[in-house]
Formats: sequence, structure tokens, C-alpha cells
Amino acid sequence: MKTAQPDTDAARKVIPIATDPSHTQALAADEEMVPFYAEREKIYPRSVVGVFSNWRWVTVWLTQIVFYGLPWLQWNERQAVLFDLEARRFFLFGLVLQPQDLIYLTGLLVISALALFVFSAVAGRLWCGYACPQTVYTEIFLWIEKKVEGDRSARMRLDKVGLSVKKFGKKWTKHALWLLFSLWTGFTFVGYFTPIRELWDLSWALALGPWQTFWIFFYGFATYGNAGFLREQVCKYMCPYARFQSAMFDRDTLIVTYDQQRGEPRGPRSRKSDPQALGLGACIDCTLCVQVCPTGIDIRKGLQYECIGCGACIDVCDQVMDKVGYARGLVRYSTQNGVDLGWSRSQMLRRALRPRVLVYSGILLAISFAVLVGLIMRTPLKVDVMRDRAVLARLVEQGWIENVFRLEIRNATETPQRYEISVSGLPGIVMASATQADVEPLGARSLAVRVRLPPGAVGSGSHPIQFDIRSVGATVMQARTASAFVVPR
Repeated sequence: MKTAQPDTDAARKVIPIATDPSHTQALAADEEMVPFYAEREKIYPRSVVGVFSNWRWVTVWLTQIVFYGLPWLQWNERQAVLFDLEARRFFLFGLVLQPQDLIYLTGLLVISALALFVFSAVAGRLWCGYACPQTVYTEIFLWIEKKVEGDRSARMRLDKVGLSVKKFGKKWTKHALWLLFSLWTGFTFVGYFTPIRELWDLSWALALGPWQTFWIFFYGFATYGNAGFLREQVCKYMCPYARFQSAMFDRDTLIVTYDQQRGEPRGPRSRKSDPQALGLGACIDCTLCVQVCPTGIDIRKGLQYECIGCGACIDVCDQVMDKVGYARGLVRYSTQNGVDLGWSRSQMLRRALRPRVLVYSGILLAISFAVLVGLIMRTPLKVDVMRDRAVLARLVEQGWIENVFRLEIRNATETPQRYEISVSGLPGIVMASATQADVEPLGARSLAVRVRLPPGAVGSGSHPIQFDIRSVGATVMQARTASAFVVPR
């Protein structure tokens, strides 16, 4: 009787097969190495001059004048815009916000989010291409690089040659200017949280605190790294907006578009040749639109998340169209429906007011109006009342009943204030302590307040009362806060 043998390598016979060396080499030649990490190819954006390039520089100047100049403005003998975290006060010109005003910060964040939805639905990524800090500082750093190292071709040649005294000098000069600009940016950023004039004096005296020093260098080197080295990598991989923009885009959102019906098939030709006779479109395949792109994409491949909508490819393509005698607009700002359906400018403007945009805009206007009304009606006087926990109620002379409270009065103005305190809510209730209190500018004062009630005025138990605090002076401010008066059995 035969028994089954286990199917193991030891039991199986291995029969050697001769292999053809040429066949093995052919298989090895067909293999392709696929790296898990694609090495970054440095992008050398070509300089371009045009309508949208000029507008981009206008926004660069405006944003940087505001950023670098605003901390130096004075208001009421103090910095006009200062976020004093140590004192827990925010100064915005004549407005002073304190921790209890957190609701306004929440409203500002909601408004910013809704404004992003509205702007993205209508205008796409124009914010990224013109006013985003990453774009602005990259533009400034590229301008410095161009002034030191030369135009695009000169920079490419400089990077290819070996190290020399000339190359070292240019690179050192460029990085020195980048670092100086970055540190000044970090200094200005910290100047929004520490009075910038005081920060300036401390810097010259080499007496900066550890946190001030840390944030100046941290923000400075972040600017140096992001605008000098990472550049388009921030827009591609670090910025979350590039990833979730598709949720806010539709076929009527303004984007940079390439007219494929007009441009394809692309190909080079002489200026005198007839593109129709050659079977070619308007695109001469000069690749200048790729060379000027700060993120290195080819807009002719359609909408890509890396596109920041800066319009550089539009400027250079219009210049090429002018040179070859074709109509402008091969690459232009439009929408997917606008290109496919051949909409006119008036049709594009009407389509911007679609239901999605109107709903976003309505909500945005409503919340903005509510926040604005709240700021206008905001009283720079805050009052909190607490009962004295040691004694709920006590009998005093002539059988009167006395309760003791503690009032916390906060003066949110920048001038000293005197306040009058009164109580109401029960028949015969009176103040048995001082009825006036002085509070310093942006200060708070806690004081004990004694309130008395005549005997037999009300029954035993807890009864609601109100404290009224009113300022004494030309500007009247008042606040009311509720509490309870306890009558013992």
C-alpha cells in the first residue's frame, strides 16, 4: 500500500533549466526603476511684463506698505495696532478688545471663512496669485535674485558651472540680502505683539527677551526658507487651500484657461505662413507659458491644482500672439463654461451672480452686519457681581436686612472713569456703602457693596435685584447686571 508523500521542497526534484544569457540581459534592460520620491526639479521662472504682472506688483507694494508701516502708526500716544498678549488687550486704532470680547474674534474667523468661499466661487485662486504672503515674498525674493544673478538663462548657467569666486560672491550677496529682508520681516511681525518702538530700542541695545528673539528668528527663517527655497513646494504640498479648492470650484469659477479649440494642434511655424494651410492652431508651441509659470506647470494641459491664477502665462502668451499677428486671448481668464460655450464678457459677469454665490454672499453680509452692529453698540464698561459667600444675609440696626456683594468693574476706555452705583428691584432697597467708584484707564476695580432692605418689605427667600452702573462725565456709559437678595426666615 502506497502512502502519500508530503509536497515539500525536500521531496520535490529540482530539474535545472539552462538559461540564455542574452534573454536575461534583455529582461534586465526592460526593467524600469520607479522611485517612491520624485526628485525636485528647480524652477527658474522667466520674467514677464504685462497687465497682470503690473497688477501683481501693485498688490505686492500695497500689502507690504500696510504690513511694514502699520506697526509704526501712533494713536492716542500708543501704537495704533497692537496685540498685547501679555496684558491681554488688542488695540485696533480707537477700539480696545479684551478677553471677554472673544465673540468678535469668532465672528471675524467666520467672516474670513465665508469670504474665502465667496471669493473662490467667483474668482478662483486670484488671492493666491496676487496677495498671498507666499506669493508676495516669493516675488520679492525672485526680484532680488534677478538683480544679483541675472535673468533666467543667466541663473541657469550660474547653477551649472562649478564653484568659483564670482559664483560664490553672487550667491553670498543674494543670501545675505534674503536674510536681511527676512529678519526685518520677523522683526515687523513681532512688532505687532510687542510695541515696535520699544522693540527697536531693545534690538539696538542687544537686550531682547528670549521669546522676542525666538519669534524674530523663527518668523525670519520661515520667510527665508519658504520664499527662498521651498517656493512652489509650499503651494503644491503644504498649502491646504490647493487641496480643497475643488470643493468650492465649479464650471463657472474664474480660472486661467487655455483655448484648446483655437490653439490645437500646436506647432512651430514662420510668421508669414498660414496656420490653416499647415493644419495648425494658434499655439506655436514656444513653451514660454511654462517658463514664466512660478509653479512650473503647463497650462495647456488644463486646470491643475498647482495653478495659483497669477496670470503670468496670459501676459507672455498675449505678447507672443502680438508678435505673430494673431488675436490675443489664447490663454486668458475665463470659466470652463465660458470657453466651451463661447460666452461674452457680459454673459460671464451675469453668470457670476449664480445662486451659489448669492447664498454665500447673503450669509456673509448678514454675519458681517451683525458683527458691525455689535461693535457699534458695544459698551466699554463691563460689570460682574458675586455674592459674599461668607454671609448670605444678616440683621443690622433697626431690623434692616443686609446682603454683601462684590462688584468687578472693568473700564475698557483709555481715560479714567468715575462710575455711580445704584440698586433697584425691591421696595425700599438702598445702598449702604459708597455709591461711586473711580477706575483707571483700561483697568479694573473690585469693591465690596452693602445693600440693605427695610424689615417686612418682602417675604423670606431669594428675590431678584439689579445693579446699575453709570459713568459720570460727558460720555455716558451704563451697564446693568442682575443678582439676588436673600431674606432669611
